[in-house]
Amino acid sequence: MKEAVSRAQVLTRMLKGYQAYFDIEQYEDGKDGLPLAAHCRFYVHSEKYVLVKKAKLWDADSNEYVYIFSVPELTKELYEICKNYAYEDGMKLIDPKPGHMYSYITPVFICDTCDEDARKALKKCRIYKSFHFSLHGWMNFHAALVEVADGKVTSNASGHHVAKILKKVLYDTRGKRS
Repeated sequence: MKEAVSRAQVLTRMLKGYQAYFDIEQYEDGKDGLPLAAHCRFYVHSEKYVLVKKAKLWDADSNEYVYIFSVPELTKELYEICKNYAYEDGMKLIDPKPGHMYSYITPVFICDTCDEDARKALKKCRIYKSFHFSLHGWMNFHAALVEVADGKVTSNASGHHVAKILKKVLYDTRGKRS
């Protein structure tokens, strides 16, 4: 049986898992009237060149923007508001240009309980945007839900790898997690 954990403990474990790779900004009392607990940003730039850096063959930028929301109960209305906030704010951060490969916008909801309508809306969420016919990259929207009361992790179709990582970071008993 899984040990009882609080939303604050789940948030701490998540941020501990993200801190090695992401720039993290935490919010004590939310942001813009929303229950945003943290915003994590990941940037990577790759390039290939011949002999000197001026002789560049290609370059690629990849980004991920994770929005962690913490609420006692996730309703469909609150889910929609937070999803729209994450999408709009994430799109402002994306710079589609030559060399941009992809960007992921990932809202993660930590809650004690979740309405069935909110869970269904999260599972059905499919947002994808191509920039200049994918020549300037694309954006994919991953969403995940962590229900603390019963230890469930749910995601939309494109966010299944996020759910897998969250399960490992939060509930893997083989490693040392605290």
